[in-house]
Amino acid sequence: MFDFPEPSAHPGDPRDPADRPARLAVGVVGTGRVGPALGAALQLAGHQVVAASGVSTTSRRRAEALLPGVRLVTPPQVLAATDLVLLTVPDDVLADLVAGLAATGAVRPGQLLVHTSGAHGVAVLEPATRAGALPLALHPAMTFTGSSVDLARLAGCPFGVTAPEELRPVAEALVVEMGGEPEWIPEQVRPLYHTALAHGANHLVTLVAQAMELLRTAGVAEPGRLLGPLLGAALDNSLRSGDAALTGPVARGDTGTVRRHLDQLSTVSPDIGPAYRAMARATAQRALANGSLKDEAAASLLDVLNEEKH
Repeated sequence: MFDFPEPSAHPGDPRDPADRPARLAVGVVGTGRVGPALGAALQLAGHQVVAASGVSTTSRRRAEALLPGVRLVTPPQVLAATDLVLLTVPDDVLADLVAGLAATGAVRPGQLLVHTSGAHGVAVLEPATRAGALPLALHPAMTFTGSSVDLARLAGCPFGVTAPEELRPVAEALVVEMGGEPEWIPEQVRPLYHTALAHGANHLVTLVAQAMELLRTAGVAEPGRLLGPLLGAALDNSLRSGDAALTGPVARGDTGTVRRHLDQLSTVSPDIGPAYRAMARATAQRALANGSLKDEAAASLLDVLNEEKH
C-alpha cells in the first residue's frame, strides 16, 4: 500500500496560512513546452508551483513567462521543495533522470512523482517508487506551443493515465484539475498507445506540410486557406466513419490519375514521391479490405505504385 502525502511545511507550502488556498507545493523538472503549461494549470486549480528546473535559455524564458516568480533551481532542489513533481523531459531522458534522482536520495517517501511521457507507463519510475515515491504517468494527448494558448487547449484534453490501482483516483483527479479528461491506459499497452498517437499526429503534420509545399510550387499563395476546409472535413469524416470515409483516386481505383500524380512528383518534388507511394499503398489495402476497391483495380493500381521509375 502507498502512504499518501501530507503537504510538507517548506516555504510556499499549502499548510502555511500565508500561502492558502494552495494545497500542494508543485515542482516542474524540464521546462520545455509541456511542463510550464501543466504547472500553470495546476496553479489555476489552487496548487502552488514553487520551483522549476530548466537548462536552455529558451526553456528558462518559457518558465518565466508561464510561471512568473517561480524560482529556477536544480532537479534535486525541485524535489526537496515540493510535494508533487512533474517530470516533463524527453522520453529517452526520463529513465536516467529518475534513476539519478533516486540514487542521490533526492526522492522523498510519499512524494507524488508524475511524468508526462506517452511512451512510458509507471515502470520507468520504479527506482523512485522503491524510494517511497507515488508514481503516476499522465500524458496529455495534445501538441504544445510552449505559450499561454496551451492553457485554453487543456480544456477537455484527453490524458493517457497509467498508475497503480490504488493511485488511480489521485491520477484522475489531477487530470480533471488541469482541465483534462482521463483515459485509462494499462501499463502493458502504453507503447502501443503512444505508437498510435505519434503515427496519427506526427505523420499528419508531415503530410500537411508536404501538401502545402506542393501547392506553393503550384502557385497557391495561401495553401493553408485552401487545405483547411478539405482537411478538416476529411479528419471529421475519418473519426466518425473510419475506412468508410476513404475517397479520392486510390479508393476509386483511378490508376491513370495516380500515375500522373507520380509523374508530377518525380519532376517537381522527388523527395515526396516515396511518402505518396507508401500512403497510396496503405490506402489501397484498406480500401480493398472494406470492399470499396475491387481486386482488379487494386492490382492495376499497385502495379503502378511499385514501378521502379517512380
